[in-house]
Amino acid sequence: MEFANMKTLSFIARQRNISLPQCTFRALMKQILKGLSVFHAAGLVHHDIKCSNILMHCPLGSGRVHAKISDFGLAYKKDVVDDRIQIAGTLFNMAPEMFKVPPNQDQSSDVYALGVVFYRLQVHEYPVKESSTELQRKVMNELESIERPKEITDNLLWNLLSKMLEFDPTKRITAADALLDPYFTSPEAIADISKEQKDMASKAVAAELNGDISITEFDKDPSYIVAETLIKQFINAESSYIQSQKTNDQGKFDLKRNNLRIDYVILT
Repeated sequence: MEFANMKTLSFIARQRNISLPQCTFRALMKQILKGLSVFHAAGLVHHDIKCSNILMHCPLGSGRVHAKISDFGLAYKKDVVDDRIQIAGTLFNMAPEMFKVPPNQDQSSDVYALGVVFYRLQVHEYPVKESSTELQRKVMNELESIERPKEITDNLLWNLLSKMLEFDPTKRITAADALLDPYFTSPEAIADISKEQKDMASKAVAAELNGDISITEFDKDPSYIVAETLIKQFINAESSYIQSQKTNDQGKFDLKRNNLRIDYVILT
């Protein structure tokens, strides 16, 4: 597996106090959907799409972040029957059809799971999260659709996510078709591309003209560009939070230790 140096999408999903700019979120979605569409075009099913299986990598000196789908341990050819599909996967990312009897899973189930990933990056919660497998199964079998959360105010975004989170797998949008959705192709989406994204794309074009063979078509397309500076905000925020928790824990320990000393003095 290729090296990735910027953690996973989980650290973005966990942080409620920082939001990705829509232009960055859109570019991140586009990168991941493109990767999944290529994977599906090869006739494969990933079977365990989730935040912690999508890695972030910034090539040295590029200033650009690439999303990489990882962990293909459960992947299989879509036409190959395998008993693992009945028992594997991550509970809260599992598509409704996987809770049926008998369970069913194919490439459309990957799309649902990726819809959950995108939902989490916006809402910082799972669309459905029950306390046990049986409760999750019960609720998923009773629901007909995922309710729109108040955190998602962009109509184009919700229209796309609702297609990815469609409960009927035969009606669920494919990864390839999702890339053609108005959320990515509308005038609003084009206008939302930031100056930073455009500047980085122009620099990539210039670098390629100067002989840089590492430049890809996605580096030259501003709609795919995720700036390292924005992702680092989440990394720094998480590091600060972890450090503050350590400080709080140490403070509680010191307080407890001091109380024990006082108790000892009183008792003697």
